Amino acid sequence: IVVSVLVLVVWGICAGGFFTLQPNEAAVLILFGKYVGTVLDSGFHWANPFYIKKKVSLRRRNLNGSTIKVNDLRGNPIEIAAVVVWYVKDAAKAIFDVQQYENYVSIQCESALRHLAMAYPYDDYHETEKISLRGSTDEISKALQAEVQERVTSAGVVIEETRLAHLAYSPEIAGAMLQRQQAEAMVAARSRIVAGAVGMVEMALARLEASGKFALDEERKAAMISNLLVVLCSHESTRPVV
Repeated sequence: IVVSVLVLVVWGICAGGFFTLQPNEAAVLILFGKYVGTVLDSGFHWANPFYIKKKVSLRRRNLNGSTIKVNDLRGNPIEIAAVVVWYVKDAAKAIFDVQQYENYVSIQCESALRHLAMAYPYDDYHETEKISLRGSTDEISKALQAEVQERVTSAGVVIEETRLAHLAYSPEIAGAMLQRQQAEAMVAARSRIVAGAVGMVEMALARLEASGKFALDEERKAAMISNLLVVLCSHESTRPVV
């Protein structure tokens, strides 16, 4: 009876050493507060039953960050959010080097996004600014990925991809910025119209001179050019005066 009891006790203790791992899962082994190793192979395993086994998922995860409000390089308040794809590469670092690595990654992503938004303008209104948040999506994504990766390396985490999920002016200045965009579009359109009108006037004068049927002095040429430009560049349709 004593032997049977001892066998059952030993078997019960040894049975506590069995554990399984799913694909893309790791187990960190700890013995009396000391790190022993990490098991990465999936399947059925046995280890010292006194080991504490902390499992960590190595699968890729999506972090859909919340929309935050921050000032861009010019001081304009904007709303920005990002999506980050990340996974744990070193399970031991994720367990021992940081406290709650998932929350750590979330906070560091938000901090990096704030810093990035303050380093670039929302739009490239000036020719000297070659990179902007709205106009240089690929460059901004690469810069954000590099900055987030630098911040979370200590947690054994790899950032695979980052993308801006939301980008807009804050409601308090959105109306003013929309008016500026409309004004710029109108100026660009009027410039196009003037360029076309000048070309049409030049063509008309050249054809009149080539035909030889109309002799125009400088005063009449100037009057005709003025009338044609008024007709072609006018914002409203012309109305003849009788």
